[in-house]
Amino acid sequence: MSGDLLSLLAARAEAGRPLRVGLIGAGKFGTMFLAQARRVPGLHVLGVADLAPERARGALLRAGWPEARFAAGSLAEALATGGTHVGDDAAALIAAAGLDVIVEATGVPAAGIAHCLLAIDYHRHIVMVNVEADALAGPILARRAAQAGVVYSLAYGDQPALIAELVEWARISGFEVICAGKGTRYLPAYHYSTPETVWEHYGLTPEQVARGGFNPQMFNSFLDGTKSAIEMAAVANACRLTPQPDGLRFPPCGVDDLPHICRPEAEGGRLAHAGTVEVVSSLERDGRPVYRDLRWGVYVTVVAPDDYVKQCFAEYGLVTDASGRYTALYRPYHLIGLELAVSVLRVGLRGEATGCPGAFRGDVVAVAKRDLAAGERLDGEGGYTVYGRLFPAATSLERGLLPIGLAHELTLRHPVPAGTALRWEDVHYEPTNPTVRMRKLMERTFGGAG
Repeated sequence: MSGDLLSLLAARAEAGRPLRVGLIGAGKFGTMFLAQARRVPGLHVLGVADLAPERARGALLRAGWPEARFAAGSLAEALATGGTHVGDDAAALIAAAGLDVIVEATGVPAAGIAHCLLAIDYHRHIVMVNVEADALAGPILARRAAQAGVVYSLAYGDQPALIAELVEWARISGFEVICAGKGTRYLPAYHYSTPETVWEHYGLTPEQVARGGFNPQMFNSFLDGTKSAIEMAAVANACRLTPQPDGLRFPPCGVDDLPHICRPEAEGGRLAHAGTVEVVSSLERDGRPVYRDLRWGVYVTVVAPDDYVKQCFAEYGLVTDASGRYTALYRPYHLIGLELAVSVLRVGLRGEATGCPGAFRGDVVAVAKRDLAAGERLDGEGGYTVYGRLFPAATSLERGLLPIGLAHELTLRHPVPAGTALRWEDVHYEPTNPTVRMRKLMERTFGGAG
């Protein structure tokens, strides 16, 4: 199918076949999507499923939806009237007649995998906002989707999909991708932050936290490096880039220094090798802010293949390293769910993913935040016990390391010292658990290779 997205959408609307999408999870990302989706003619949010339907209704109201628009009593009524059903039954939403695309935005790995598999069974396209699920089992989910003739896609507006877009631009233009990544606020001490200490690092008062209704564990997963590792695993797997042996280094770096910092060590940079991912910090190691930081943005660094292209870099004003060979393209901001309709329309109208994992290059493993004792129960991303660290997938598999996405409610069999990556053999787990089985299937299928 060809044509620009809005024309394709308008044609479907005129034919009485709007593009129908179902949203699972009405958190911040989902609410931001809803705020803009109602402004796109021809895009019909058929239903919103959330374990707390009242929270979903509140999200719709905050996003500016008239209450009458989501008063439909059933999915069938929503289909007939063009309204939006709100409920707690994600399976029913996935199975609803007329649905084209599912947006999975729960943030819970097990839920994301289960919803994705059900969507494949019902021949629905999937936009996976749930990057936690993607990092845990995305390559095998994408393969299953392709075999069923549906599209599995990363979510535009979130950093991995925007990075994948930059990588695609570079490769289509004939450039070798040296590094791709994003910015964040980082200091080494953040790895050991807990939900009790997170707000002091963000500079928020208890009153501000109470007013905002913020989730401390979720915010802590951003601060302690887990979310960065998960997102860079998604990029590595979607773009066939190989993480550095020691994972992310988080070098302090502003946008003007990207060509200098994000090049190989052999060339004077900070990367173990070319063709990798890295997250740059908006803070110097002493806590001072980096000049012209990229905290909210994404980037790709490339290298001139010959002297002629190097000369073109100079002629057109590109910022380069001292050699004139390395340069970077960056985007200073990402707009989260406000941009998600780009994925929904590309997937639903053209059958195109905005980033899709085709290899298993990067893995995120659980690392002890403190000395852990036998019998302790793990509490997952952003909690008190572990944080996520990026590893090359081949290394993770060779060492039998435990994925961070499964480090929830598992009990330790052995003590684990602080700073140590946990292994499967360190925990009690149920081999027949559906999420564990899907992860093990991915490991056997891909074997940490691209």
